[in-house]
Amino acid sequence: FFFLQVLNEKKLQEVDSLWKEFETPEKANKIVKLKHFEKFQDTTEALAASTALVEGKLSKNLKKILKKIVAKDAHEQLAVADAKLGGVIKEKLNLSCIHSPMVTELMRGIRSQIEGLITGLPSREMAAMCLGLAHSLSRYKLKFSPDKVDTMIIQAISLLDDLDKELNNYIMRCREWYGWHFPELGKIITDNLTYCKCVRKVGDRSNFASSDVSDILPEEIEEDVKAAAEISMGTEVSEEDINNIIHLCDQVIEISEYRTQLYDYLKNRMMAIAPNLTVMVGELVGARLIAHAGSLLNLAKHPASTVQLLGAEKALFRALKTKRDTPKFGLIYHASLVGQSNTKNKGKISRMLAAKTALTIRYDALGENTSAEMGAENRLKVETRLRFLEERGIRRISGTGKALAKTDKYQNKSEVKVFDPSGDSTLPVVSKKRKIQEVDDAATEVAVKAKKFKPETKEGTAVEDGEPVKKKKKKKEKQAEEEEVLSEELPTSPIIEVRQNCVA
Repeated sequence: FFFLQVLNEKKLQEVDSLWKEFETPEKANKIVKLKHFEKFQDTTEALAASTALVEGKLSKNLKKILKKIVAKDAHEQLAVADAKLGGVIKEKLNLSCIHSPMVTELMRGIRSQIEGLITGLPSREMAAMCLGLAHSLSRYKLKFSPDKVDTMIIQAISLLDDLDKELNNYIMRCREWYGWHFPELGKIITDNLTYCKCVRKVGDRSNFASSDVSDILPEEIEEDVKAAAEISMGTEVSEEDINNIIHLCDQVIEISEYRTQLYDYLKNRMMAIAPNLTVMVGELVGARLIAHAGSLLNLAKHPASTVQLLGAEKALFRALKTKRDTPKFGLIYHASLVGQSNTKNKGKISRMLAAKTALTIRYDALGENTSAEMGAENRLKVETRLRFLEERGIRRISGTGKALAKTDKYQNKSEVKVFDPSGDSTLPVVSKKRKIQEVDDAATEVAVKAKKFKPETKEGTAVEDGEPVKKKKKKKEKQAEEEEVLSEELPTSPIIEVRQNCVA
């Protein structure tokens, strides 16, 4: 630690031009001068003091120095670069501290001319001390631990995928190659590793009758293999071909054993680095998520929606481009919880699992606790939600439950269609009943109108309109009598009226 005293406070008021006063060591010595210097005993003590300052805490050594040196000049203000540290000093030692843009510029100028302000230290030693302290402080900030290196997980999961591809190619070639000699063996033994072990131990199919493969195969399958070897339809091969096939089987067995060992290593690494993530989605899915993001810290920066769709980027952008439905899951689809749910609930479960997984990733990457309790609690919540969704679906199907709708009564509807002849005719079809009703309604309307508008007039007189009233006779005889009466008694009225009466 070292303390500097400001000599000219007036020049500090000009913050914008303060850097000019620290262009040379001579100018800097006119502004500030060294008041007290306290050196550290070793790097560990320097690291402890530096970390305390970074975290805004007051170390024991700094507290002692402040009591000795600054307490003498209690009336003066203490300039600090960290406002949090200044608050702690003021609270514990009751010293007035100042923090402002002027103090920031002053600290910047002191750092640029620190070699001229502190005499007696060679520049090379100062640079070496600064570099060593910087490395130690960086290690402390990162909390460096070889168990927390996620690069090994990325390499292990990549190698595991490569081994699976190579194993599939080797086993396919081995089955096809030995199938020319003993084709029936491939149908009897379905397990690939057992097939290769059996071929390596026996070799030629003629040796099956005298060989004992009970340590590899069950008794029933062993009897089937021996029976098929006697009546096999395969071709004869040379001893050199059998040796090459056996060598290929050795390679398959060795790679399978190494893959098992690598899987155990990956499982242990995942439990050490990301235990909560491993409990939530499993070690394989967790390792693939870390490898896809690049590191555990990068994965912790992703939101839950991105974690849900990691690995399905092509499908996502293709759906956005074609304006179709976006995918609901990526690598997280291979998690056991998503596999347990039915097709209808996979989207809901993957969304909830991604949200809980994002929390566990951040807890593993940034938390100090290495227990997997948080992951177990979140997994239990997701399992409870999955059980609730599945039970609700069952209740809906059965029709039970107060809040759920009941199923409708079943009615058998025939799907047989009958030809409709009404479509052949273009005339409007009216039923007979409708016709009879229309005729009756028309007759009643005419009768009502005749009653209502029938005027009371005498014979031979005309209505106000000038037209005579038309009398309907029920019988022809009455009409004839009236015509005779009209012909005998000729009236004095004009001829036109008589003609009109006759016509009427």
